[in-house]
Amino acid sequence: MKTRQNAAPFASSADVFAWLERFIVPPQGQAALRPERMRALADAAGCPERSAPSVHVAGTKGKGSVTGMASSILSAAGYRAARYVSPHVTEYRERITVDGAFFSEAVYAAAGNELRAAAEAVSARANPARRLFQGEPPSFFELLTLYFFLCAREGGCNALAVETGMGGRLDPTNIVEPLAAAITGIELEHTEFLGGTIAAIAAEKAGIIKAGKPVVIAEQPGDALAVFRAAAAEKGAPLCYLPDAAAVENLRLSRNGTDFTLRYTDGSSFGRASAPPLALFITIPGEIQALNAALAVLAVRKAFPEVGDEAVRRGLAAFRIPARFERVSDDPPVIVDGAHTEASAGWCARTFAALYGEGGILLFGCAAGKNAGAMARTLLGHFSRIVITAPGSGTASRPERVREAFEQARREAGGRPPQIEFVPDTAPAIRRALDAGRAAGLPVLGTGSFYLAAEIRKLGKEA
Repeated sequence: MKTRQNAAPFASSADVFAWLERFIVPPQGQAALRPERMRALADAAGCPERSAPSVHVAGTKGKGSVTGMASSILSAAGYRAARYVSPHVTEYRERITVDGAFFSEAVYAAAGNELRAAAEAVSARANPARRLFQGEPPSFFELLTLYFFLCAREGGCNALAVETGMGGRLDPTNIVEPLAAAITGIELEHTEFLGGTIAAIAAEKAGIIKAGKPVVIAEQPGDALAVFRAAAAEKGAPLCYLPDAAAVENLRLSRNGTDFTLRYTDGSSFGRASAPPLALFITIPGEIQALNAALAVLAVRKAFPEVGDEAVRRGLAAFRIPARFERVSDDPPVIVDGAHTEASAGWCARTFAALYGEGGILLFGCAAGKNAGAMARTLLGHFSRIVITAPGSGTASRPERVREAFEQARREAGGRPPQIEFVPDTAPAIRRALDAGRAAGLPVLGTGSFYLAAEIRKLGKEA
C-alpha cells in the first residue's frame, strides 16, 4: 500500500466507501485475520475504540438484531449510541449508524480522512522484520471496523454497540474492551474457517469474553455452553445464561410485531429494589426475536445498570432493521428474511406459517458453502411452491446444487409436493414468485441470504 499524501480529501461517505472497496478480496477466512495489524491501525488512529464504553456481540445468528436492539435501548436511555452491524442490505451506511440513523456526511467524510491517514501511516512505517502486513494491505473489514470507531468518535458518541464479523477471537472488532459481551446461539457455520464442530466454533466466539467483564449467553447446545463456561471461568468473567436468568412469556405474534413479557428468574434487580416483569413490544414478528431482545436487555443492563424499564420499552419498540422478517409488499404479501442456517430458517418458516398460513410460496437462494440440504428439509413442508435461484451477484453461489438439495429433500419426504421450480437468474425468479403469489392469492417468503433479501426488497417495492 503506497502513501498518497496528495490524494484529495474525501467529501462524502460515497467517496470513503469507494476507496474501501479497493480492499475487497475473495474470502480468505481466519488465516487472513491478524489482530496485531488491527491493533497497529487503531493505534495509528489514536485508539478510537476507547472513545466510548461498549457492548460487544458475537454468535452465529441474531447478533445483528441483538446489537441493534442494544443500541436502540441505549439511545432511548439518553446515550448517543453508535451501532456497527453487517452485512448491509441496501447501502454501506447501514453498517455504521447513530441512534438508528445515519451520521452526517461531514462525520463520514472526516472519519474517512482519518482512516486513510492511519492506514497509510502504518503502511509507510511497517517494519518488514515484524511481518506486520506479510505482503498484504489491510483487509476491507479491518478498515471498515476502524472506520466505525472513527465515525463514533468524530460523531461524539458516548456508547457503542458492536457486532463481530466472523468468529470473535481474531475478529477485527475484538480490539474493544467492552463493559459486557453477549453471545447468541451457536450453529455450524463458516466451518471452513472456524472449525467443523460446535465446540470449535464456540471457542472462536468465546474469544470476545474479557477478563472480569460480564458475558450474557443465549441458549446453547451443550458443547458450546461448556466451552463458554470454561472460558468465562478462566477469565474471571461473570456469566449470565439467558435460560437461567430470564423467561420470555405471554408471547403474541402479529403481522406488525411481537408482544411479550420478560420475567427475570434469577433474582437480579439490576440495582433496583425489585425487577418486575416487563411488558415489551418489538416490530419484528417471531419468538426468536423476542429471545434476541431478552439477550439485548440483559447485556445492556449488565453494562449500563442505570438504564431503566422505560428506556428498554421505548428502545425496543423503536428498533428497526432491514431483512429480518420484513414485509416489503402487500400484493401479494412478501416477507424477506436473511436466514441462512438450519435453525434460523426453521424459526423463519414457522413464523411465516403462523402469520400467513401454510402452503405459501418460497423463493430461496443461498451462498455457496451454506448447508442447503439442512435448510431444505426444514423449509420444504411449509410451502406449496418453491422457486430456487441464485441469491444475486454479490456472493458466490451454486444454485444448481441448491435445487438438487431441495429435490433430494422432497424425495426423502416421499416425493409429495411442493412444486419445485428452478430459475437461476435472480430478477426473473423474483418476478416469477411475485406473479405466482399475486395470481394465486398466496404469500411469498424470500429467504436464504441477505443478498437475495436485498434484491427482493428492491424489486418487491417496485412491483
